[in-house]
Amino acid sequence: MNYITWNIDPVLFSLGGLRIHWYGLLFMGGFLIGHHIMVRIYKKEQQDPEKLDRLLWYVLLGTIIGARLGHVLFYDPAFYFSHPLEILAIWKGGLASHGGAIGVLLALYLYQRKSSEPYMWLLDRLAIPAALAAFFIRIGNFFNSEIIGHPSTVPWAIIFERIDGLPRHPAQLYEAFSYAITFIILLILYKKLRHKSGIIIGAFLVCVFSSRFLIEFYKTKQAAYSVDFWLSTGQILSIPFLLGGVILIVMSLKSGKRN
Repeated sequence: MNYITWNIDPVLFSLGGLRIHWYGLLFMGGFLIGHHIMVRIYKKEQQDPEKLDRLLWYVLLGTIIGARLGHVLFYDPAFYFSHPLEILAIWKGGLASHGGAIGVLLALYLYQRKSSEPYMWLLDRLAIPAALAAFFIRIGNFFNSEIIGHPSTVPWAIIFERIDGLPRHPAQLYEAFSYAITFIILLILYKKLRHKSGIIIGAFLVCVFSSRFLIEFYKTKQAAYSVDFWLSTGQILSIPFLLGGVILIVMSLKSGKRN
């Protein structure tokens, strides 16, 4: 069978000593498009879009710091505790989505303390561009030939030549497409149910982390240590977020509280 072969250079272009990677371009692109979406939401709901400049920095820093610390603590703590300076070497890769989610939640809490927008209102609105940003990030992982799947003979398997010559599940694309579908679902919920506090962020958590839980079955091992359990580290970390999303949806539908 003729499988797709993937061997794209992760570096988009070099200018002197500066190297621009596909991943970095897609990462920032996701944030900038997300910022544009939030501007439209703020204008639609008669909020001041100028507040978003400060909010963008909170979310960006919360994502990067949280994702990096999440990778350090969840996936390879022994190495980083032995080489603490490597924690700062973010250009070498190593960002964990679960840590990024925690970082954003904390960053929004700090932002909201000095802002007029309610915390749950912010979460419901930011969940929409967050799903789209997650799509761009996983496409970036695809360009890096990282977060690959198990070897497979399915017709859509891809050979990542930078890794080996085996056809594999394109786990990055599985996640990317699931996040794109999540983005569409959240847009529909925003149009129809945005007055119900907590339902959009609840749906985001359920969609993102249920798909992450299922796709983990097709991924190669990411944690540097072994877990004596049938679930992977990513699946174990996804469960609290998934349950939290279910609880938010149930509470929102029962209370009828308006945003």
